[in-house]
Amino acid sequence: MARLAIYPGTFDPITNGHLDLVRRGLRIFDHIIVAVAESSGKNPLFTVEERLEMIRIALEDTPNVTIETFSGLLVDYVRSRNAQVVLRGLRAVTDFEYEFQMAMMNRRMEPGIETVFLMTGLRWVFLSSRIIKEAAVHGGNIEGLVPEFVHQKLKEKFGLAP
Repeated sequence: MARLAIYPGTFDPITNGHLDLVRRGLRIFDHIIVAVAESSGKNPLFTVEERLEMIRIALEDTPNVTIETFSGLLVDYVRSRNAQVVLRGLRAVTDFEYEFQMAMMNRRMEPGIETVFLMTGLRWVFLSSRIIKEAAVHGGNIEGLVPEFVHQKLKEKFGLAP
């Protein structure tokens, strides 16, 4: 039986920290579904279609990864994919508090689903999509923090592309 994990998020945009987590997760799981939340209440900068495209390009050379969208409760989506594991990254203590609450609520709704936390790689510990967008909107240097094509998309989105 293949070990399948669901890695959910808004990925607005995908960062090198997200990509590191997927690649490291594949050392533990046979297959990972990157599940892009359609509506998270976060007012995403990029449309679902744009986020899917960026993730597909970023992971095109990564085997055993599927990219999909979902809406509604994560536990319902996980169940619909016949998975038992949710993969999440942790950067700091503040992440843990939120992620722990979500994991416990998910477990209450569906006791058969486990959440596996991976510590973010040290070089990405400060990185979040929100921080990337904030730096990018002001023309900050985000090279090396996101794939180059994501950097270009952010420049286009904020009217900074040459």
